[in-house]
Parts: sequence; C-alpha cells; structure tokens
Amino acid sequence: MIRKSKKRKRFFISALLSGSIISLSFLSLGVIYTVVLIKNLPSPDQFETHEASQSTKIYDRTGKTLLYEIHGEEKRTVVPFSDIPENLRRATISAEDANFYTRPAFDWQGILRALWVDIKTLSFSQGGSTITQQLAKNVFLSPEKTITRKIKELVLAIELESKYSKDEILSLYLNQVPYGSNAYGVEAASQTFFNKSAKDLDLAESALLAGLPKAPSYYSPWGSHTDDLTTRKDYILDKMFELGYISKEQSDKSKKEKLVFAPPSLGIIKAPHFSLMVKDYLINKYGEDEVLNGGLRVTTSLDWGMQQIAEKAVESGAKRNEELYDGKNASLVAQDPKTGQILALVGSRNYFDTDIGGNFNVAIQGLRQPGSALKPFAYMTAFQLGYPTQTILFDVPTEFVSNDPNCPATFDFNNQESSSSECFHPQDFEPFQGPVQMDQALAQSINIPAVKTLYLVGLKAFLNNAHGFGITTLNDPWRYGLSLVLGGGEVKLVDLVNAFSTFAQEGVRHNQTSILEISDSKGNVLETYHDDSTKVIDPQYPQMINKILSDKDLRSGLFQNSLGITVFPGYDVALKTGTTNDYRDAWAMGYTPFITVGVWAGNNDNTPMIRKGTSILAAVPIWSDFLKQVINNYSPESFSNPDTVNISNKPMLNGQYIYTPVGINQKSQVHSILYYVDKNNPLGDFPQNPADDSQFINWETGILNWFLH
Repeated sequence: MIRKSKKRKRFFISALLSGSIISLSFLSLGVIYTVVLIKNLPSPDQFETHEASQSTKIYDRTGKTLLYEIHGEEKRTVVPFSDIPENLRRATISAEDANFYTRPAFDWQGILRALWVDIKTLSFSQGGSTITQQLAKNVFLSPEKTITRKIKELVLAIELESKYSKDEILSLYLNQVPYGSNAYGVEAASQTFFNKSAKDLDLAESALLAGLPKAPSYYSPWGSHTDDLTTRKDYILDKMFELGYISKEQSDKSKKEKLVFAPPSLGIIKAPHFSLMVKDYLINKYGEDEVLNGGLRVTTSLDWGMQQIAEKAVESGAKRNEELYDGKNASLVAQDPKTGQILALVGSRNYFDTDIGGNFNVAIQGLRQPGSALKPFAYMTAFQLGYPTQTILFDVPTEFVSNDPNCPATFDFNNQESSSSECFHPQDFEPFQGPVQMDQALAQSINIPAVKTLYLVGLKAFLNNAHGFGITTLNDPWRYGLSLVLGGGEVKLVDLVNAFSTFAQEGVRHNQTSILEISDSKGNVLETYHDDSTKVIDPQYPQMINKILSDKDLRSGLFQNSLGITVFPGYDVALKTGTTNDYRDAWAMGYTPFITVGVWAGNNDNTPMIRKGTSILAAVPIWSDFLKQVINNYSPESFSNPDTVNISNKPMLNGQYIYTPVGINQKSQVHSILYYVDKNNPLGDFPQNPADDSQFINWETGILNWFLH
C-alpha cells in the first residue's frame, strides 16, 4: 500500500510539472504570435487614406449592361475639426462611444461582453469597439471578424492614442468613416444627403448623419428603411439628452423637424428600383461589408430592353392618370412564368422625383388592397370543389351579415347608409344583373357572385390556394371576412405577379428570383440560378380560370369600348383587373403562357384617385402599352383546354335557376343556390333544411326583392 501511495504521488507531481510546461509553452507561443502581429502592423506615423476596396457590380441578364456599381470611388473632403459642428461631434460620441473622452483606447467591458456573446453563440460576430478602434479598423485593417484582426485593432488603437489627442482622433474618425452612397467623412456625407457643408448642419441633421455609420446602406436616406433611420436619429437625440449635451426641449423639437434630403445622386444607375432591390438582397445574404468591399459580380434576371419599355410605359401612363384621375404613380413587374425570373421591374414613376415619392418601390414595399384581382382564387377553389363554370349565382342586392337587427335582409339598397357599421352589402359598378354564370361573373368582375363564391368555398380553402400560388401576405385570417375577395386585405405587386404566373403555368409555381449568378472578386461562383418549382394544384382548375380570363367575348361586357386594348391578335392573353372601392388602387394582371405582367396605379402616399365615368382605367392602358411592345418577341402559345366536366343535374349547378319539382301540379320555383347545395358537400343531396345555413334567409330575401322590383 505504501509503494502504491508513493507511485501515485510521483505520478501527480510528474503530471503537474508536465501541465505547467505545456501551459508555459502555449503562453510563450501566444506572446511570440502577438509580437509578430505587432511587428507587422502599419505605423500610425504614416496615417494615410486606405486604398478603396473593390466595388460590387450589378448587371442585366446578358452580363454586359452595367446597372449599378456599389461603392465605387470614395467621395471625401477633409475638413478641420473646427468646421465640424459641436452637435455632430456630440451626436457621434452618443451614437458610437459615450465614454470616448473618459476612457482609454479600448473598452474592456465591451470586449468581455462581446466575447461572452461570441462564446455562447460559437461565433465571432460581436464588436465592442471604441471610436479609436473603429478608426484603426477603417484605415488600416480589413472588416473580417477574427481574433487576429481584433488583436491588431487593439494594438493600433493604443498606438493611436499615444500619438494623437482625443480631439485629433475624433477629427480623423469623422473625416474617414463611411456614411453610405460612397460618401466618406462628414463633409461628403453632408453634401451628399443635405446639399450643404457640414458646418451648416443643425441638430436634427447632425443626429441623423451620426446614425449612418452603423449600417450605411441599410439606413440610407434614399433607401427602403427610412422609418428605421428616423428611429435611430431619435434614439441618438435621446442619448444626447441623457448625456447632458442637449436639453429635453431641443431633443423634442429636433424629433419633430421634417428633414429634407437632397435628390439622390447615385452616379450611373439603371433600373434603380430593381438595382436597389438586388442590393438589399445581397446585403441581407452576404453582409454589408462584403457587398461594399468584396467586389462581387452579379448577373441579374433583368431584360434591359424590356425594362426600358416598362419605364416609358409607366412614365407616360402615370402622367395620363395624373391628368385624368389625379393618380401620380404606377408600378410594373414582368416575369417569365416558366422560370420565375423577373424580367422588368419599375417600382414607381421616376425614382428621382421626390415630389411624388418616386424612390418608394411599390412593387416590393407597397402593401395595397388588390380589389377584384383576388377573385380568380375564389372561383378556382369553387371549381376544385366540383362547381361547374356554368353554375348560377344571383347578382342581386344582398346583405351578408346575419342575425343582426341593424342589418335586415330586407335592407333598402337604394339607401347607401345603414344603422350599423358592421353591415356588409357590397355594390356593383354596373346595374345588378340577376342570375349569372360563374364564368361570366368572373370575366366581368361582378361583386355579389364573388362574395357568394367565397362564402361557398370558405376562407381557409381560399387562402390555402392563394398562398400556394405565391401570395406571402394575408396571414391574419381573423382580420378578414367575405370582403377579402373584393380586396379586403393587402398584397404586394410582386406576389400577385408570381401568383398569376402560377395560373399561366397551370398550377406549377416557379419561385420568383432576380438573380442568375453571383461570383466573388476571384471568380468563384457563390450562387447560380436553378429552377425551384412546385406543383400546387391539379392543372384542371387553373386551366378553367385561364380559359375564362382569356375569353375576350366574356370580358367584353366589362370593357365595352375599351375592349380593343385588351386584345392581342394571334395571342391568348388572360386578364384580370381590380379597383378598390375608394379608388386608392387600380390593378391590371395579365398573362400568357410565356409572360406575366402586373401593373398597379395610384398614389404612393395612398391618397385616392378620382373616378370619372363608370370605372377607372388607370392600370390597364399601362399594361396594354407595355405588352403590345414586347409580345411580338415571342411565338404565340395557347392555353390548354380543361377536361370536359360532367354537368351536375342539380339546379343552379347545371346552369338553370328555374326549378320545377317532379310531381303533379308542381309549380316552378326560383331559389338561391343554398336551397339546393350544402356548401360542405356541394355535389351531394339537397339540404334537408336549407334555413340551417346562416346565409340562406339573406340570399333568398335578396332574390325575392329583386323579382318584386
């Protein structure tokens, strides 16, 4: 036992000595590694502007037409510290390093906090940088997030503070840091965004500029995130008040100040809405540093020739609408339905016209009510449940709210007011037509049959089909009622174009894309286009919709004298329009088997247009103008004919609304479809008690009143 104990002691002593030797070895290696890093660092004595990084270039689908170059040559004008307003200095300190003047070159607490987050997340994504560290990084180092770079940054920051005063470091920082749109330093930023010298900036403008370096592209005053920029500006004003730099009154006054930005000056940029959309995609996927400095080469799906036609069609059409309907803006998206590739995208009329909000990209940012453009999804769902296209629905005045004494089924529809704001009795743009077939109701966009169709198929099935076809919004079912089929929810134009492309492809959705290929500065391919498609429904049902919407005779009653602009001789072209009741939005969604084109028209500030005549033809002429110029580039293709459907012998479903029961002395009857159909089993037996359906009394009363009048 004594020998074993001595052996164990010798073992532990030996292990302890070995561990100490190993630890000292690692420590020595660490010291040597750090010394080598320090030895190879640039000297702050040679403080020069760092060489501009490689820019990212965005091209059209040919790879030959340069649409936009991100970063490019740095714009910088060095100004003396005395010309930088005190408010801008203090705003920058408040935003980036509140203890700048009271602590050394580095923030140990910030470093440890960032290190703890990195350890927990198994990454190296956190910073913890002071203004001095940021200056060292921006001038001498790369933006890579590694331990090596962090050590270099700390050493350089210490050396900078040993050589320069705090004021000199802040001055160097304010003259070096990027503010976005190729503006480096506060003078270039002030001239770029406010068209004035930095020394003339007021408090609100200073706070806004101070917020840009955190993410220059994301917070750009010309970009898609101006609400977030305003929030950041207000946060900086609050921080300045908290630090005692300004009073509460100054903070509140500056928050309310309406800032006016200089017109965008982005250098050479083509298809600006599309190009900036691609830029946002790149930043979200690869990070801002890589996009601004990595020299990416991006080949997009954009057809530059088609894009130019689209821009001219939107510009001339919106000018026409401004004169006719007081609608100053429009947006157009064209897509190849066979691939999902966006061929043209115009977000607004004239990106550079700030008076009309031209920089707003309605196509991807706008959430707008689609009016009747959603009706095809209701009817397709009905066909899916077994309703034939000749199913009869009554287009008569109908109240859809049940069991509300303020909304009686015998409501006087000559009186547009009701005693309850919850009543729902939609109107039509044309006189009520009585019994109409589903195909006719869809082609002529009649409201009452569409609402009845949505009730018959159910909101869940309707939304399932809409989402399957490509609609990414309409995700709050509790918000929507039967008015959804008339535009009671909000959608994006790009989504609608994708959804109608799925109709064009007979129920096969090709995921939408704007990218064909992305490679880095060394030519390595980072991503390339591949068709990502999904069959979302049996082709029979979208084929039925395509046949209806491409039938010019069926839609002639809707367009009347304007029918000609919807017809393209030799080509099958389907079309669905939409107009909201308050005339804020007008839509034209048209497609062939080879191209889908969607147009929105209205005002970017959401003010309504003015109706003239029986309808607003604000979107259709723009759609027609564009398609007439591009359709001849394609060979004609026809929509597939749907399979023949066995006609039900049930009244209404067989196209007959007068029903004579079998038997002696039975009289002919006229009822709503709910008399013959259980909506949960439309092809089954007659309902035993039709009145059990909550809509039965309302629909029957509407028909009775229509016959009596």
